[in-house]
Amino acid sequence: QVQLVESGGGWVQAGGSLRLSCAASVRTFSSSVMGWFRQAPGKEREFVAGIRSGDSTSYTDSVKGRFTISRDNAKNTVYLQMNSLKPEDTAVYYCAARVGFTIATSPREYDYWGQGTQVTVSS
Repeated sequence: QVQLVESGGGWVQAGGSLRLSCAASVRTFSSSVMGWFRQAPGKEREFVAGIRSGDSTSYTDSVKGRFTISRDNAKNTVYLQMNSLKPEDTAVYYCAARVGFTIATSPREYDYWGQGTQVTVSS
């Protein structure tokens, strides 16, 4: 059974930082594409960042230069370092795993999801 468990969310003032972690029980974690998505109230779930097995990464434009996705295959964990946070980054952040070779930006392309962790950025 595949499980993804996020942690590290919380409340922070604008300009602050948070680091999200996602521990995965995916047997083929090292070859899986991992992604972070977020969903604000009343909005659709949107792609934030993704990372392939070879550490190739992709980011949505609004977080480039502020967020960094990384993975530790020995720990079956993917991270999202979030710096210079803005109030518009406030959302529930989800970790997702995809059985494939490319970083997809559509939530429909991902096979497994975590329960989400709340990130709140105050102005």
